[in-house]
Amino acid sequence: MTTPPAAGPADPDATVDADPNAAPAPQPDTAPNVAANPQPRTAPDATPDVRLDEPAVRCTDLSYSFGDTRAVDGLNLEVAQGEIFGLLGPNGAGKTTAIRAITTLLPVPAGKISVFGLDCARKRMQVRRVLGYVPQQLSADSGLTGRENVDLFARVFDVPRSERRARVDEALTAVDLTEAAGRLAGTYSGGMVRRLELAQALVSAPRLLILDEPTIGLDPLARASVWDCISQVRAGTGMTVLVTTHYMDEADEHCNRLALMHRGRIRAMGAPGDLRADLAAQLGADPARVSLEDVFRHHAGSGLTGADHEGGDFRDVRRTRSTAARLR
Repeated sequence: MTTPPAAGPADPDATVDADPNAAPAPQPDTAPNVAANPQPRTAPDATPDVRLDEPAVRCTDLSYSFGDTRAVDGLNLEVAQGEIFGLLGPNGAGKTTAIRAITTLLPVPAGKISVFGLDCARKRMQVRRVLGYVPQQLSADSGLTGRENVDLFARVFDVPRSERRARVDEALTAVDLTEAAGRLAGTYSGGMVRRLELAQALVSAPRLLILDEPTIGLDPLARASVWDCISQVRAGTGMTVLVTTHYMDEADEHCNRLALMHRGRIRAMGAPGDLRADLAAQLGADPARVSLEDVFRHHAGSGLTGADHEGGDFRDVRRTRSTAARLR
């Protein structure tokens, strides 16, 4: 059984393996009916030092290196409370490293990160209590039912026993998994697994939801179902969402603001429409003919041709393929 860390968000390198002898064939995913679903609550003031007058996330001169490789290089970033903020960039740009530092899964060796005014280096446990994290790698356990997976996370995040059952019910309802909650997660389709992981992150009633490529490996219908859940939960609770994605259409449709990372630094930041308009002005082009993909290529294109930036390293490729394969 895959077990998340005992005091914080689930391990981003955790994986699941469905039992081929016990699990019936996965059922096709359908878009969840989330419009009428009650939304999970957001923790009121469970962490007394939370500053509601501060940005949800603030990174100041954040740097992080793996040996001689500088993954994050002087990152300066602010995410406002209540917005959906997208972090874009090619593989190897430093997105996941930055996300893991924000979630306190990596130390902060240089610079500073704060979450609702809480210093991520000095108050790691308090930071973990106000965020939910869905890593790129799978964190659900195929040998547990959907309800057992969410209940496990409720225990890990110290949800009071008197509230635990209601919180689990709310999280499962919010992602439209109530009827499937008694089935083993190994029988779920890819979209259902991602929605289950969303429920795991929501059960602690976080103020900040962090999603690292939440729709990787999913078909268009399953992608839409996951984003329907994210949008409905955010609208119902007002929580802040920080997401990384390689799908430009998702970023364009769902994010209030975007930041494009390349080689560890922010190269462009703003609302999707503003980024397109800025590029059109630079090129003297018709704004209606400029896409977010054009913006991506303009700022990161040089990194897509060099030997050091051809879609990430071997570990990146293996991790992405592994996740995609398990969600099929």
